[in-house]
Amino acid sequence: MLRLRTPEEEESCCEISQLRQAVFQNNDRLVDEMLCQEMYKKVINCRGGWGIAGTPLHAAVSKGHLSCLQVLLAHGALVDCVDVKAQTPLFAAVRGKYLDCVLTLLRAGANPNGDTSNNCSPVLTAAREGDVEILKELLKHGAEVNSRSKVSLWTSSARVSSGPLYLAAVYGHMECFKLLLLYGADPDYNCTDAKLLSSIKQPKTVLEMCLRHGCGMEYIQLLIDFGANVYLPTLIIEKSTKQNEAVELLLQERGNPMALTSQCRLAVRRYLQKINKIHCMDQLEIPTSLLNFLQYKSVPVTVL
Repeated sequence: MLRLRTPEEEESCCEISQLRQAVFQNNDRLVDEMLCQEMYKKVINCRGGWGIAGTPLHAAVSKGHLSCLQVLLAHGALVDCVDVKAQTPLFAAVRGKYLDCVLTLLRAGANPNGDTSNNCSPVLTAAREGDVEILKELLKHGAEVNSRSKVSLWTSSARVSSGPLYLAAVYGHMECFKLLLLYGADPDYNCTDAKLLSSIKQPKTVLEMCLRHGCGMEYIQLLIDFGANVYLPTLIIEKSTKQNEAVELLLQERGNPMALTSQCRLAVRRYLQKINKIHCMDQLEIPTSLLNFLQYKSVPVTVL
């Protein structure tokens, strides 16, 4: 049964509409003046009436209006408020590829993982779109690197294969792929949910997905360098030359043990990941050469 809105609700709806209109016009001065009045201040975190999905903060980031975003935050807008789809302003900023808005929200304390009720996450969106700068900022602020879609899929295997590492590989975003590994993405399943993994008879590894989708050898080499278990994937050799080369690389790795120095690097990185400090590696008080080695950076060669 439909319920008519009260005069108070009608009045609030009008105020929200006026505030949103000022935001959409990117009139930060007007927004500031309006929010100095109690009638607008009280609706700053309201989603409004029919057909209005989000708050004024959502409206600002959906258009990339940084100045209005800053004014709204200064007047007390909730940084992690959600729209009708449980999407936070940060999620909207990532989707719109507005780096300045993303940075402002993260610095204001936005949850880099978005809302737990949302089916997707900022990291998944950035990895799929190949936005390496936004992805880097999310990971630097502690976003979950092994996140996965919460959409109910037909099989558990498909749920495992929905992580950001899988998405970056399938969509061909090499820089995002490497960045995720640098920030501790699990190179085998991009998933650390032991209960979910144990419920699947034969979960597909990232290596196997890369082989199936014909990803280049550089993807395979990166996974190997970051400690992927080369004995896990079931090899399906097809006719494409690219995949044959990738399979050959994998077979070579199976016959040659990893160097002790590389194993030590992986051990250090895994410990940092365990204590949730992988994104703080730059703060380690160790020689630069060793830090570069831990971060897979090329060491400059000195010419005599």
